[in-house]
Amino acid sequence: MQFTDEVNWGPADFAIFGLMLFGACGAYELAARMTGNRVYRAAVALALLTAFLLIWVTLAVGIIGDEGNPANLMFGGVLCIGIVSAFIARFRASGMALALLATALAQTLVAVIAFVAGWGNASALTVIFVVLWLASAWLFHRAARRAATA
Repeated sequence: MQFTDEVNWGPADFAIFGLMLFGACGAYELAARMTGNRVYRAAVALALLTAFLLIWVTLAVGIIGDEGNPANLMFGGVLCIGIVSAFIARFRASGMALALLATALAQTLVAVIAFVAGWGNASALTVIFVVLWLASAWLFHRAARRAATA
């Protein structure tokens, strides 16, 4: 990097980070255009932020062991569950709440598998990510209730 030797990023790292930002911001823009419901928008923003952070942490330093540990690939499964569930829910708030609950459960399951297999303790980060997934699920639930009463 230009300003410090502490971070050893090459051009590919910056390109991947840029693509991640573009994807997250583009997805939020699409969601924001779909609805004027501010709670739904907040839920989408939190879910995208959580997914972004999960990818970034996993690629940069790894959650289970270091970034090269193949066990970290399980977090890709967590994201796949969230994405597939969102499409099944057709991005409706009530279905998205369930999709994020499933994602939180998958995140927890990965930590349990890692612990039981002796691959390391990912509990601290898991708690943070699960709380973020659940907070997003709660916001989607509120958005669904607000839409039902409107």
